[in-house]
Amino acid sequence: MNAEVIATARLTLLPLAVEHAAEMAEALDDPALHEFTGGSPATAGELRDRYARMVAGPPGGDDAWLNWVIRVTENGRLAGYVQATVTPGRTWVAWVVGTPWQGRGLAAEAATAMVAWLREHGVHSFAAAIHPGHAASAAVARHAGLTPTPATVDGEIVWETP
Repeated sequence: MNAEVIATARLTLLPLAVEHAAEMAEALDDPALHEFTGGSPATAGELRDRYARMVAGPPGGDDAWLNWVIRVTENGRLAGYVQATVTPGRTWVAWVVGTPWQGRGLAAEAATAMVAWLREHGVHSFAAAIHPGHAASAAVARHAGLTPTPATVDGEIVWETP
């Protein structure tokens, strides 16, 4: 399975390419984005290296890495990303939207579109690990059809499709 372009009312999800690194470094250049995940903003060079590994895919096995950048149709700017790690048991999904674009429902729109696209391609079991204090990410998970479970991974609540 390979990522394809996904269009929504306000967004275009583009399959990740190394060439997106410089613009994504700008879009994600806010330490506040790492409040719940740790770390700090990556440089364009660090993202180029990371994106090259991601585009190459996981080494061996039955897993697939699907990654999209989020382009806002209105202004043509990259605003964040959504991603899915497809495994035989279930698919882990995640999303990040840069600070300037938060609060507009873009993450929910992108994550919901990604989950719908994955369902159309035969994926039916989804999970996300969300910090218990990250209300915005929990709202995105709800929009994408996930619900919280009692399970945790590294202190984060596991959300799954029912």
